[in-house]
Amino acid sequence: MYAHQTKLASEEVQELRREGGRYVRELREAAGLSQRQLAALIGVEFYTFVSQIETGRGRIPPDSYRTWAEALGVEPRTFVQTLMRFYDPVTHGILFDNTSTHPNTV
Repeated sequence: MYAHQTKLASEEVQELRREGGRYVRELREAAGLSQRQLAALIGVEFYTFVSQIETGRGRIPPDSYRTWAEALGVEPRTFVQTLMRFYDPVTHGILFDNTSTHPNTV
């Protein structure tokens, strides 16, 4: 089980999850898939799981990232990097933010 501690307030976390859900919904719609079709492609029994992700009431488990990316027709690295903005903004900022002011930054 993946657990993540964050310093963000609960409301901030929920808003980020909703934004992440909108991102996933946009990808699904662009791929021309219904929630049921996507659920079948990713191997989940209930399409309501997709709905929960899209409304920000859940998150995609990390061990499923590649499956979701392939089902949505997107490059896995880009998919995960984008999801990380919503699911783990602290790590995303460390890995991808070029405006770091840390004194040891080269």
